[in-house]
Amino acid sequence: MENTDKRMAVIQAAMELIAENGFHGTPMSGIAKRAGVAAGTIYHYFESKDALIEATYALLEEQLLESIRQGYCEDSSVQERFLHIGRMLVSSFIVFPMKSRFIEQFHNSPYGVASRRERMLGRKNDLVSSLFEEARQQGLVKDLPLPVIFALSFGPLLLICRDHIFGLITLDDLLIEKTVQACWEALKC
Repeated sequence: MENTDKRMAVIQAAMELIAENGFHGTPMSGIAKRAGVAAGTIYHYFESKDALIEATYALLEEQLLESIRQGYCEDSSVQERFLHIGRMLVSSFIVFPMKSRFIEQFHNSPYGVASRRERMLGRKNDLVSSLFEEARQQGLVKDLPLPVIFALSFGPLLLICRDHIFGLITLDDLLIEKTVQACWEALKC
């Protein structure tokens, strides 16, 4: 295995095992075994388990943003861009349930606090935060703090993705569209 292949195998194994067993239920030895590498090899790429978890999240977030950027048109209305982001988010999460479960665990753990703080307090200028700020400036959405806007828009979407993954509902294109539209309706003035 080449170095980049080994690194990706470690990240893939970490994502899968953490999605299945949580952060504390996933020892480095288990990650090494799943990745098919020696335990010491992991430390060649990541100085600690924390660094591995952060790197795994960063990769998954970038992959998610890449999928959102596909077909994203900066010239579209705020509503059309929001609907696109919502559809792509849901589609990505239901197609890749392990990624969804890892990201959900990350966001609901101490690991996710710094990332969320940067985004919510405006220290990180990303695609979604910028869109919400534009929507607020144009008076298109309720004048609420950014964390509330994120919760009203993406909280329900993440929950329906989880319910789909667990087999409680079946998301098809029509239900995804209706749900994303309902999230927009919750936000708009």
